[in-house]
Amino acid sequence: MGMMSGHLIGRDRAASARLRNHRSLWLAPLLMAVGLLAAGPVAAAELHPLEIVTKAGVQVFSVEEAKTDEERERGLMFRTSLPEGQGMIFDFSPEQNVSMWMKNTLIPLDMIFIRADGRILRIAENTKTQSEEIIPSGGPVRAVVEVIAGTAKKYGIAAGDKVSYAGLFKGR
Repeated sequence: MGMMSGHLIGRDRAASARLRNHRSLWLAPLLMAVGLLAAGPVAAAELHPLEIVTKAGVQVFSVEEAKTDEERERGLMFRTSLPEGQGMIFDFSPEQNVSMWMKNTLIPLDMIFIRADGRILRIAENTKTQSEEIIPSGGPVRAVVEVIAGTAKKYGIAAGDKVSYAGLFKGR
């Protein structure tokens, strides 16, 4: 960088600006690519415990939080896997009717819609990947938890079961 700066001394400003613009043509895409890689699924997400009390017992999951509008919009898009026992929770405070979709989502999911009192309102099981079909909550909900498809059936998770998650839903 020092040599380049020294080399530019004595040139007119227009030539200097053209050189800077030329450099930015290849530098901008490079920086964008690095930024996308850093923001992609490679980055380790902070996981938090979430419990669901079913008839068969308590099931514990580790979930990422989607707090901001941007995080909620992206959700689990573009990921190629989701370990069993992990998922993502979307906080839609205050309680409201919500709709989800699977656009750009490469893995099938179970979507668990949870009311403000922590009770499961409904479950959309085995959602279709990369679909723009609207998946409605079916009533006002505070949060949605997404887990790998088949989880609800495997653990007997059903409407009416109680969810416990720090900050959103009180304990059992």
